Amino acid sequence: MKTCCDMRGYLTFLVLRLISKKPMSGEDIRQEIERRKGTKPSPGTVYPVLKGLHESEFIREISDGGKEKKYALTQKGKKELVVATKKFVAMFCDMQDDFTKRR
Repeated sequence: MKTCCDMRGYLTFLVLRLISKKPMSGEDIRQEIERRKGTKPSPGTVYPVLKGLHESEFIREISDGGKEKKYALTQKGKKELVVATKKFVAMFCDMQDDFTKRR
């Protein structure tokens, strides 16, 4: 079974986290990343991640009456997000000392 951290690392984790907050389209995700990071990823970056998450059954398409596809987490996706969050925290939070100046 693929895990989100195996597919595309940080971006996959970020997309899964964003969708966990509310259903989002690919464009919604691109705009949110731009708001948070200052640069807007290309569709060619975001949509393959969405495809991989969908194929892994971590997200599903939902209808909101609009033209854009929106995605929501599945139960499998919710479980994966818990696992991925633990991996992310274990991987990056122990590095805090590497980035703070010692006095």
